[in-house]
Amino acid sequence: MFDILLYLFENIVNDSAEVWIDNDELSSELQTAGFHDDDIYKALMWLEDLAELQSNDIIPFIAGQTSVSTRVYTLEESIKLDTQSQGFLLFLEQINLLDVATREMVIDRVMELEENGILLEDLKWVVLMVLFNVPGKELAFEQMENLVFDEPDGTLH
Repeated sequence: MFDILLYLFENIVNDSAEVWIDNDELSSELQTAGFHDDDIYKALMWLEDLAELQSNDIIPFIAGQTSVSTRVYTLEESIKLDTQSQGFLLFLEQINLLDVATREMVIDRVMELEENGILLEDLKWVVLMVLFNVPGKELAFEQMENLVFDEPDGTLH
């Protein structure tokens, strides 16, 4: 399922196409690309749920939180998001790329992935997908995109 999400995201961003196009057309394109129907359905539901998070009742509650909140991860979240990933999310909050609401959206979307654990590189893509889909987060998306694509090679001195 994550491969489908990456495929969609890379094609949507690279082609500057509309995010929400006809599901039948999209499913057909994904089948042609070699993805299985079950995985296609799960990926489309994942994206649909991401869109619904923006109107979820929890967002106004979270949005009222101060920027000095501490996130305590559940056991399930800690299994899926290791210490490095949790630290990365904290870092993104500290540099104001994520706020409390978008952090929670990222965690929600990670928890819906079928993988037992998520690699840091995959987490970065989930953050990109969330920021891409949240109105008003265009600058944060661009900055996150730079973090993902402009990583220096080798050792920093």
